[in-house]
Amino acid sequence: MHHHKVGETDYRFALFPSVGGRQFENDNLDQLEWMGRFIGRIHRVAHSKAFTSRPSIDVESYLNEPKQVLEQSTLLPDHLKTAFFAILNPVISATKEAYKPTTSIRLHGDCHPGNILWRDGPTFVDLDDCRMGPAIQDLWMMLSGDRQQQLLQLDTLVEAYEEFHTFDTSQLPLIEPLRAMRMVHYMAWLSRRWEDPAFPRAFPWFAEDKYWEGQILALKEQLSALQEPSLKLGY
Repeated sequence: MHHHKVGETDYRFALFPSVGGRQFENDNLDQLEWMGRFIGRIHRVAHSKAFTSRPSIDVESYLNEPKQVLEQSTLLPDHLKTAFFAILNPVISATKEAYKPTTSIRLHGDCHPGNILWRDGPTFVDLDDCRMGPAIQDLWMMLSGDRQQQLLQLDTLVEAYEEFHTFDTSQLPLIEPLRAMRMVHYMAWLSRRWEDPAFPRAFPWFAEDKYWEGQILALKEQLSALQEPSLKLGY
């Protein structure tokens, strides 16, 4: 960690060696087991104290504020607004009901396969979403496929995780609420940044009808998922 003064402002920045690698294969049980151990080690350290200046995963910043942003967004086509909010609102209500605050620890925060490089083991990238929240947040994004596949993957992850840190099984019902929160937060994140010239270039599909029609469908599926029984460990 280095300090750099610009005028009177003190900036902190970190430098890391450049690394290459392949994408982590989240259906590869050997790699999942490795990830379970790796995250267990991280969380063992992470739970020892809190972040001093990072935000938390909470309904205010993941549901209430994003909803306001989306209501004011000019990117959501007028003729889809009614259908969009007719599903967004019940998803938000169901998520608030299901998201019970629990022990918060320091997290990577956005631990999905695209943020893990694999070469003789994992390297994490993209730590700009690190924040306080439930431990399960750093595990659920690695689950994929149908329910049976996810159960097998979850068992593999948690068994390896527990070699280093105790896993709180009471957090399993938070998976679908956290997924819903991520969806809503992400749509608002893109809306907020649309004025940045880099964003329309990187996400040209965001202002198109097809994207919003897809989100309406995804929110309907998520509402169903919120009403399903949560995953349970099999071992």
